[in-house]
Amino acid sequence: MKNMNKIRHPAVAGLFYPASKSKLEDEIKTLLSISDSEKSFNNIFGIVVPHAGYIYSGRTASYGFNLLKNKYIETVIIISPSHREYFPGISVYEGDGYETPLGVVEVNKELINKLTGESRVIFKGIEGHRQEHGIEVQIPFLQVVLKDFKIVPIVMGEQGDLYIDELAEKLYHVVDDKTVIVASSDLSHYYMSDVADKLDSIIEKRILDFDYENLQKDFKIGNCEACGGGTIVSMMKAAAKLNRKKSEILYRCNSGDTTGDYREVVGYLSAVIYGE
Repeated sequence: MKNMNKIRHPAVAGLFYPASKSKLEDEIKTLLSISDSEKSFNNIFGIVVPHAGYIYSGRTASYGFNLLKNKYIETVIIISPSHREYFPGISVYEGDGYETPLGVVEVNKELINKLTGESRVIFKGIEGHRQEHGIEVQIPFLQVVLKDFKIVPIVMGEQGDLYIDELAEKLYHVVDDKTVIVASSDLSHYYMSDVADKLDSIIEKRILDFDYENLQKDFKIGNCEACGGGTIVSMMKAAAKLNRKKSEILYRCNSGDTTGDYREVVGYLSAVIYGE
């Protein structure tokens, strides 16, 4: 591995997932084993996966990551909302790598330069990356299911139409058959389970119908909620430009399924976007 001077160290190890390398690897392998299925997809463009603590959303996420096993993938573009800091625009990590208890994953600087070049809203920086968990929690899964890969960590400080469209256009120009996108998002937050189900089922149907235009409108007018709604729509718009317009919902649940408390739940969903 090249000399890496600027590494983004783990911010939520021991909180969202185990800090011990062996315990983390064991937990991920267990999650992957209980969510494994005989389904497989060729020409995968990207997956939608949640980003809560593994005890709540790890199983849901593993349905998506299972699809990447045994695939030849050189670069994973991970797109997250910003939970802990506001900043204008879209921040792509400017450092050399992201670290988890399983090791350091190098960033793909060539692809990052292409994404940020000549863009007024997508830039290289550390904004949104300091304490953000939405990217970090996905990387250990990738380290278990993939062998040799780089990442492009992207945090959306803003998720309005301008930013969604700009990111989709840039993704369209840089994604190839050795690249996959991870859209990191939970669904509705802190509603009664029956209310959450109604909101989250709208997102499920829009993804299944590959109807990103109405999904974008639904988010805008409040028909449904997802902290990373812009990450999902950007990925789907880019996929559409490349005529990879097939989708499938892999799994959906909410935090009440873990805690047994259905009064204020958070929704989770995993899905795959792929081509013919």
